[in-house]
Amino acid sequence: MRLAAAVASGVFVSLATAVLMGVRPRLRLVGPRRGGGARELWLAQAGLNVTPMQFTMVSAGVGLLALVVLLGLSGVWAVALPPSVLVSLLPRFYFARVRSRRLSEVRKAWPDGIRDVIGAVSSGMSVQRALENLARSGPAPLREAFGRFPVLARTLGVVPALESIKEDLADPTSDRVIEVLMIAHERGGVLIPEILRDLADSTSMDLAATEEEQTEALEQRINARVVFMLPWLVLVALTFRPGPFRAFYSSPAGILVVVIGAGLSLLGIAIISRLARPQDEPRVLTSTGGGSGQW
Repeated sequence: MRLAAAVASGVFVSLATAVLMGVRPRLRLVGPRRGGGARELWLAQAGLNVTPMQFTMVSAGVGLLALVVLLGLSGVWAVALPPSVLVSLLPRFYFARVRSRRLSEVRKAWPDGIRDVIGAVSSGMSVQRALENLARSGPAPLREAFGRFPVLARTLGVVPALESIKEDLADPTSDRVIEVLMIAHERGGVLIPEILRDLADSTSMDLAATEEEQTEALEQRINARVVFMLPWLVLVALTFRPGPFRAFYSSPAGILVVVIGAGLSLLGIAIISRLARPQDEPRVLTSTGGGSGQW
């Protein structure tokens, strides 16, 4: 009976993880879908070479492992299930942080990268040559982002190459910078260094404001997750040994208490996370009309 409950709970963890991540589990009778999407872009920006379904299944496996461990400790599946769902979301939280850090590093590198381009253009180089130098010797985050630029520029042209990089980054700050770089390549002129210099200054000011906002929101999100986990850890400790606590939470009344508590906890963390989430700047300079790659 306990094995059946564990299997059913594991299926629930998998389905709950898929729903919370926005992936609808389905059977595939054909090969993987070609082309990218918001979830594929999100994973690529986080540095992961996996499909959304693979990521969801790994996360569900982590949650199932946590469920087995917590069920072994508490002996009450209703107590073990809610924290297992949260554990299954830990990869999502972690790689969201990795993705945010990677994109933030690119944004922070833009002022120095623009100044490198200014120096190259002022010395007589074309914008294309300046960007190729940026891909070879610019700031490390931009070297990674522009690693494909020399090949793309030779095969597709400078503007399509910059468009491709812009869609890979899917970031409003990078959109503005790359649009100016495309105009600089197409129009040229003696005013280009001055325009790029103003762009570097304005980008630096925007980055300072964005970093301050994200720092304030991060503390609220961490507090929300800690407050969510603490009661469930206490509950697992209370049901660790056979006794009145385990007996109560194994009864219908105890399960009802756990279900109500889990619902209120999830509602609370959803509200706090929503309030603490920084307002994403919309991408208006994109040819595909896509968002910022949020999942």
